[in-house]
Amino acid sequence: MSRVFDVAVVGVSSLVGETLVTLLAERDFPLGRLHPLDTADEAGGRVEFKGSHLRVGDVARFDFSQVQLAFFCADTEISAAYVPQATAAGCVVIDDSGLFRMEPDVPLVVAEVNPEALAGWQARRIIANPNACTVLMLTALKPIYDAAGITRINVATYQAVSGAGRAGLEELGRQTADLLNMRGIETPVFSRQIAFNILPHIGAPEDNGYTREEMKMVWETRKILGDEAIGVNPTTVRVPVFYGHAMALHIETRDRITASRVRELLQNAPGVAIDEERPTPVTEAAGEDAVFVGRIRQDISHQNAVDMWLVGDNVRKGGALNCIQIAQVLVKDYM
Repeated sequence: MSRVFDVAVVGVSSLVGETLVTLLAERDFPLGRLHPLDTADEAGGRVEFKGSHLRVGDVARFDFSQVQLAFFCADTEISAAYVPQATAAGCVVIDDSGLFRMEPDVPLVVAEVNPEALAGWQARRIIANPNACTVLMLTALKPIYDAAGITRINVATYQAVSGAGRAGLEELGRQTADLLNMRGIETPVFSRQIAFNILPHIGAPEDNGYTREEMKMVWETRKILGDEAIGVNPTTVRVPVFYGHAMALHIETRDRITASRVRELLQNAPGVAIDEERPTPVTEAAGEDAVFVGRIRQDISHQNAVDMWLVGDNVRKGGALNCIQIAQVLVKDYM
């Protein structure tokens, strides 16, 4: 009889937490008992799972020795408070909050890119899920990196409001309705109007003028690829889309590579779908597992460069699915 794992999902009421529970039901994960957990104000509700309705427990009252694996899908404050409790109880944590990503003894993993990093899971019993944009971007770029080397990535991201959680979705919906009905709007989540608008920054600014969201892509890319020399130049933009991040990428390679060769590589790459019909976040990516790549072309301004466009579901692939894929590799090869 194959081994099964009892699992907790902390932050089950978040967008990533909800999606993760849905994917656990859909995918072939060796699940025993599922414990949905959240903060006290969300506890007591019900989560549908495989035809049953499970009660949401209070994470503050949960005994993590009951489970072997915990997915943390809440904010950094919740992870800071309860991840140490979970690991001290013998649980392995896959954390989506961002709190542990850059700690040197915590593996930072994209399932299709560096699953071998999971070999270090026992150091802290924590595995970190990267920023959604990093997950989507590196899923597509890893085959190119392996084939020709990448010296520099110039990327502009166009990120959905779901990246800011449920409050972001609600603000876009509310502002859209108010503006269409000639009413004034409020902006409690985003710094400016997001409906029918584009915001040219995400996150607080760092001393170098880049935002924290942009620097995450720099730091995480280097850690995941194990390449401190790679140049990453990001600009992150918030757009009025509910689900699905998009990116315009200019990639400079060590060895010259043709656009046709890039297409060949990506056609066989796990987690990637080629769509030369100019894929969009809403029509192609939302609700799907793959990272969709299109507009692959030789860069006319640089001899060793190719350009492309990619889209992916930030909540599904960039969050919940990558967490589950990490767990699948972990329980199969390391636990």
